[in-house]
Amino acid sequence: MALSTYIDQQSERLLATLRRLVAVRTVNPPGENYDTITALLTAELDAAGLTARRFRVPPALMRRFLPPEQHSFPRFNVLGKLRTPGARKTLHFNAHYDVVPVSGAWRHGDPFSGKVERGWIYGRGTSDMKGSMASLLLALRALRATGTRPAMNVEVSFTADEETDSELGAGWLVRHAPIKPDYAIVMEGGEGGHIGCGHNGVVWLEVTVQGRAAHGSQPEDGINAFEKMSALVLALESYKRTLARRTFVTPEGRMMRATINVGGVFSAGPGGKINTVPAEARFSIDRRVLATEDHAKAERELRAFLAAAARKIPQCRISIAKVSENFACFTSPRHPFFAAMAHSVGRVRQEEPSFHVSTGFNDMHFFVHHLKIPTIGYGPGGKNYHAVDERASVRDLLNTAKIYADLLTNFAG
Repeated sequence: MALSTYIDQQSERLLATLRRLVAVRTVNPPGENYDTITALLTAELDAAGLTARRFRVPPALMRRFLPPEQHSFPRFNVLGKLRTPGARKTLHFNAHYDVVPVSGAWRHGDPFSGKVERGWIYGRGTSDMKGSMASLLLALRALRATGTRPAMNVEVSFTADEETDSELGAGWLVRHAPIKPDYAIVMEGGEGGHIGCGHNGVVWLEVTVQGRAAHGSQPEDGINAFEKMSALVLALESYKRTLARRTFVTPEGRMMRATINVGGVFSAGPGGKINTVPAEARFSIDRRVLATEDHAKAERELRAFLAAAARKIPQCRISIAKVSENFACFTSPRHPFFAAMAHSVGRVRQEEPSFHVSTGFNDMHFFVHHLKIPTIGYGPGGKNYHAVDERASVRDLLNTAKIYADLLTNFAG
């Protein structure tokens, strides 16, 4: 039986697998139910014919990278391997199993229901990114069921904490796991007819503005941290205009610009009250770093701008702390691996694919920078990532399984 025929016949099995994965509420932070989901994923890889095991991240590393309130939530990563006799190269597939928190009123009530309606499956994680896991698992089962041998050795990793900073997930994997890939597919960052060849980086900063408290009836006795913060945020408008002039043209011809987003998180300090002059105020900055920018230079420049702007505001004292960072990456898609993926996408989807650079970050950069191997981003994608009524297309889930299976059987490296 042809692989594509088998996959089409197994649509209900794919949806059942995805419903089981979505039902496990792996919300991060704090990192819930990682033990449960990784036990399930290990069993799924075993059933697909791989030799699979779980790795628990050492508590010392957890204490280093996680805030104290998360130390009781263990981190696990799963690794599966399939050896192909005679194969000289190894292809690695990676996906993260954690999801962002939920809010709002969902179409089907329970955000973890996995309900199917009009060709879409709904639930947190369906598009980001448990759907890609279900597609890959079906592709691997299809190879086994039809007796089709992959052209390469196969490695599969399911990792933690991408929705925070990936240090205990993909970061741990590339530094400590027994892997030896020649190529990698991170199963997001490209979808449909778009194949990912890179993504933006990010620097997250928290700016704290110090003032001096006073009674609300005598504001002249204090220094209003909120007012100073507001002036600093307004000063950042000129920096936004400077960044907008920095551009990068992707292989598909799309122009990308460096950006900042201010105030995704903002707060007052302790002791705030309506009749008190605020003594402290904080706000966040999300600086998106283009794939062609120098990451460290981008951070230094932003810090210098903030310091200079604060000096121009009377009595404005600030401190700046780095919350997190993820590095940009870009690989020009000239390698045969990219051509093979384009052929697989074209054969399955019957359209000419293009190469895409994502505005958001994912775990591709760990494989590009640390392992220095050709890395592609591609998965089924979906709609409403991180939002109410997140969902994935059943057709795209099946097509992605076919694309993975096609690549596994037609590219030997």
